[in-house]
Amino acid sequence: MSSQDILESVSTLASYNVLLQVMFRVLTFLLNAFTLRFVSKELIGVVNVRLTLLYSTLVFLSREAFRRACLSGQSGKNHSWRTVINLLWMTVPLGVLWAVLLSCVWLWLLEVPDAHTVPYYSPAVVLFALSGVQELLAEPLWVLAQAHMFVRLKVVAESLAMIAKCSITVVLVVFSREWGLYIFSAAHLVYTGILVLCYAVYFIHFLGSKEAARNSFPLRRVKDLLPRRQYGEPLVDRNLARLTWSFFKQSFLKQILTEGERYVMTFLNVLSFGDQGVYDIVNNLGSMVARFIFLPIEESFYIFFAKVLERGRDVKSQKQEEVAIVAEVLECLLKLVLVIGLIITVFGYAYSHLALDIYGGSLLSSGSGPSLLQCYSCYVLLLAVNGVTECFVFAVMSQEEVDKYNFIMLALSVSFLFLSYVLTGWAGSVGFILANCLNMGLRILHSLLYIHRYFQLSRWKPLRGLLPSPPILLALGVSGVVTAVSEAFFCCDSGFLLRLIHIGVGAICLLGVLVAVLLTETKLVQFVSTQLLPRFRKKRT
Repeated sequence: MSSQDILESVSTLASYNVLLQVMFRVLTFLLNAFTLRFVSKELIGVVNVRLTLLYSTLVFLSREAFRRACLSGQSGKNHSWRTVINLLWMTVPLGVLWAVLLSCVWLWLLEVPDAHTVPYYSPAVVLFALSGVQELLAEPLWVLAQAHMFVRLKVVAESLAMIAKCSITVVLVVFSREWGLYIFSAAHLVYTGILVLCYAVYFIHFLGSKEAARNSFPLRRVKDLLPRRQYGEPLVDRNLARLTWSFFKQSFLKQILTEGERYVMTFLNVLSFGDQGVYDIVNNLGSMVARFIFLPIEESFYIFFAKVLERGRDVKSQKQEEVAIVAEVLECLLKLVLVIGLIITVFGYAYSHLALDIYGGSLLSSGSGPSLLQCYSCYVLLLAVNGVTECFVFAVMSQEEVDKYNFIMLALSVSFLFLSYVLTGWAGSVGFILANCLNMGLRILHSLLYIHRYFQLSRWKPLRGLLPSPPILLALGVSGVVTAVSEAFFCCDSGFLLRLIHIGVGAICLLGVLVAVLLTETKLVQFVSTQLLPRFRKKRT
């Protein structure tokens, strides 16, 4: 498959992932708004912070390193798929080990919520850990699907699982509210179970079919999906295993940086369960755009960079026509996420209070909620740039460079935990956002320096994507001033009509910014229209 074909497939994957994440965020958005009116904020805090942290930690530490390694520069040509499958199945026993260890910590070392306010905490811990192990059963199938660009499989599987999860949650919250944490535990078990079932059914049907033979799929029978030793080959590829170990050491540190504020809240008790619930709701609302746009782009284009460029080789040693494509894609991606991040930052300042008041009423719009969401709007800009820069850096780093970066991640992790604890004592929940901003800025600086050095000896300068045109900056500056004035006069304790005026002012300003983008960033517009817009056409896989 040529680099252009890979780009087209990855672009399609990114488009589907964006649509998938939009649906997820909308469903979660509506589900949180619904459950806020039926359950206590303490119960929401325990589910969305304490139990979700258990699940995400277990799953991330069990599979992230394997995903990174097994999708790096291999599509069946550099490594035997037999040894790859064997390596991927190691995620399941590793997940069981993490489930036991983390469940013991969550049950016996952490503060247990009040049983009257948050009932059935202990069974919920066990069930959330079990759901994580259950999801790992689909890991070899997930990697196969990603490596061979089965773009619709992920969309269908996760859509069905998410719809089932939301439906069960709504029904049980309305009719069996006394079940407490059992409601969310059951819904999460159904979610992971449907994911595994969808992947299993798809590959059982696909393997041995004419389509698989036509596309020279490396596996022929269902039993090839199970771990076994092939005659004349090692059980696992040693080089791939060493790379996995390098990423595994890094995954600890990345998890701390990704979920750092939840670890601080969980282990240091800096906020009550109720405050944790409010913070998590505001955090999810603030990160909605980041998750359904930036994360799918990062995941999909990591595959593109890893497949087109050879890991550990400098720019002069790569095929120059492929380097040219990569540089152009990286420049456009940086420009795209920067523009989106700037728009969110500017308009988030003036519309945070109104958004929280509409979403959750005075429970969210009073107190620190608006200032928290305003700070998060600035943090989204850093998230956007960091996602793209790190996805490129991690795709081209050699194993030795990955090992060295682990030390940088260690320093960032320690500094983040320290800053979170200190800044939370000074600024409350806003301190978490400030600590995240400082650490994210340092990560971006490291990635920018690496990218600059990587392309230094070539004629391509992809970092120019971080320089928006002056008309866009002018439009954003004017919009920031106008919407801030509009908020002062028309929002947010005013009547319904004045709120509509405030929304209308924002819509006009946003339209002006988009017009400036269309007129001045023609290269970016062409990239989005040809590569990122959904392509509902027949798959090439």
